[in-house]
Amino acid sequence: MDTQSLYAFITVAETGSFSRAAELLHLTQPAISKRIANLEQQLECKLFDRIGRQTHLTEAGQALMPRARSVLIELEDTRRLLNNLNGEISGSLVLATSHHIGLHRLPPVLKAFTQQHPQVKLDMRFLDSEQAYEGIMQGKLELAVVTLSPQTNSSLKVVPVWTDHLKLVVSKDHPLNQFDKVKLQDLTHFDAVLPGFQTFTRGIVETAFARENLTLNVALSTNYMETLKMMVSIGLGWSLLPDTLIDDTMQVIPLPDVDITRPLGYLYHKERTLSNAGQKMIQLLEQNKDAAYSD
Repeated sequence: MDTQSLYAFITVAETGSFSRAAELLHLTQPAISKRIANLEQQLECKLFDRIGRQTHLTEAGQALMPRARSVLIELEDTRRLLNNLNGEISGSLVLATSHHIGLHRLPPVLKAFTQQHPQVKLDMRFLDSEQAYEGIMQGKLELAVVTLSPQTNSSLKVVPVWTDHLKLVVSKDHPLNQFDKVKLQDLTHFDAVLPGFQTFTRGIVETAFARENLTLNVALSTNYMETLKMMVSIGLGWSLLPDTLIDDTMQVIPLPDVDITRPLGYLYHKERTLSNAGQKMIQLLEQNKDAAYSD
């Protein structure tokens, strides 16, 4: 069973298309079909059903999928382990980050890394934090720098680097500006614009309100913090944003005795061998930690 056939199988399964898999692997569609046919012949079973233009895994294909991923991850890990032995800091580093962190936290780290290790090719993936976690779990990503999940996972090494203190912000003409003192309960009477329902940040905000038995009134949602900033500035609702996004287009309103924060940091799979490049990136992240997280 050759690895190229396994790569073809996984790509077809993930895209649901032989033609799309051919594009991603820079092959012709007949070449992809031949690799799948060879794999089916070796395993003596059918891996895909083709109904019209739709391609679906058979029961055998579904059983093979996690094992195929495991084989390729183990092979890649072995290659990385052997390459690390020469001590060189080169090759490719697959690094995922969210758009907000990539724009507002990572630039100094990335600048230092590329200056110190110009021979490393950075393969940057801009993903939602939740997608990055999934990519690390599946072995598709070596390292991620994202908003950290409130839930722990024993398979992952998760290290906080920065803290975002989320501030209550509204437009200049929002009714909340007329309040002498704003409490969490007051916010439930006005529209909120917040990150999407299943994001870590939304969960952190909802938990803060749930502690007071309060229910949010969310009018609009988006996973992009910069878009939330725009929504606030034009008066579509209040939000909770980090200092890095606050400017004179909005008004910050104090929330006495309420401190809503979200941790930002890096994570990787404990069973994965980090490349020399990955280890150097972690060293730079450690050097840029907030004082509260430093030794």
